[in-house]
Amino acid sequence: MIETDILIIGAGPTGLFAVFEAGLLKLKCHIIDALPQPGGQLAELYPKKPIFDIPGFPEVLAGDLVNNLMEQIKQFQPGFTLGERAETIDKLDDGSFIVTSDKGTKHKAKAIAIAGGLGSFEPRKPLIAGIENFEDKGVNYFVKNPEQFRNKRVLIAGGGDSALDWSIFLANVASEVTLIHRRNEFRGALDSVEKVQELKSLGKIRLVTPGEAVALGGDGHLQWVDIDKEGATERIETDYFIPLFGLSPKLGPIADWGLEIEKNAIKVDNSLDYQTNIPGIYAIGDVNTYPGKLKLILCGFHEATLMCQSVYQRLNPGKKYVLKYTTVSGVDGFDGSRKEAEKAVVKAIE
Repeated sequence: MIETDILIIGAGPTGLFAVFEAGLLKLKCHIIDALPQPGGQLAELYPKKPIFDIPGFPEVLAGDLVNNLMEQIKQFQPGFTLGERAETIDKLDDGSFIVTSDKGTKHKAKAIAIAGGLGSFEPRKPLIAGIENFEDKGVNYFVKNPEQFRNKRVLIAGGGDSALDWSIFLANVASEVTLIHRRNEFRGALDSVEKVQELKSLGKIRLVTPGEAVALGGDGHLQWVDIDKEGATERIETDYFIPLFGLSPKLGPIADWGLEIEKNAIKVDNSLDYQTNIPGIYAIGDVNTYPGKLKLILCGFHEATLMCQSVYQRLNPGKKYVLKYTTVSGVDGFDGSRKEAEKAVVKAIE
């Protein structure tokens, strides 16, 4: 039996940052995640993708953000159960919980923080006959390592941010990039659309709209994709086909825990602490929903902070917590003195 103060379900950025905020409150955390490594989607789907809206980082690669978060929480020594999925939950008479994984590992916690992002997910695959025969043989649904496409011909399909962003990124990696979309209008950010149009003008991206992949083939490895262009078919020779049509998120077993669900997300009370309809169970990050919800990493960080404050009050009823800034109080692994903290700040400024 693994025992902890807060059991965090989901090792994505929101779950990892929750460990830091809990650590400042002297609360112990353990994280369970179905993936074999921490980082959630950032590590599994796009570790080399740049992120631009993390405060203090004009640009940071998703994988580097995960590494930084892991370094930040190392001092609080969280536990990890990786490669296992949270399966069942039982509430004990004292208000604590026991969560059992699909492999039988039991975790006892005083509070639960569900930070499962989009939940378990599968890529939305195009309806092309025989596409499964070329999966991992030229058909990729995610871009994990851009170097895989170095000096290769790449065909990307999709009209959202992922398709646009990877087309832009791979324009400087692949020998040839073609982007197809079944409509002339894109759903992604306007500046990304403008950048794709600019790269098209420079001859670095071939843009085919409207266009839809309808067939593919090759001898042991993908060699060509047929594109339907308003009734006319064009064959494009390529080394890789990357359809980026998003993910089909599923909450998995968590959906059977008695939580209030709305459109495949967990409803929480955002007026105070992001608690669910079950006292002691919280939901933070992309997995939750409430009026005005924004699915941004920085919003998940904010939610994690307030969640930890609520857990502290729950576990220490009647005890008043006085907020102290880390620039003054320091954190574990630092000596905590104001003088040393001020020295560190001055040194960082210099």
